[in-house]
Amino acid sequence: MLAKELLEILACPKCKGELEYDQENQKLICHRCRLKYRIEDDIPIMLIDEAEPF
Repeated sequence: MLAKELLEILACPKCKGELEYDQENQKLICHRCRLKYRIEDDIPIMLIDEAEPF
């Protein structure tokens, strides 16, 4: 689980918008860019090239 303080400062690397934390699937979701960033071992992988479109 990601710390609340970390979630407050993270932003989408593409549009700099807010991210939604999907705790169940361990993803950070940007609804504006329609991208999902995975979280591995409590570390967000914030690389645009590795984001999953939806």
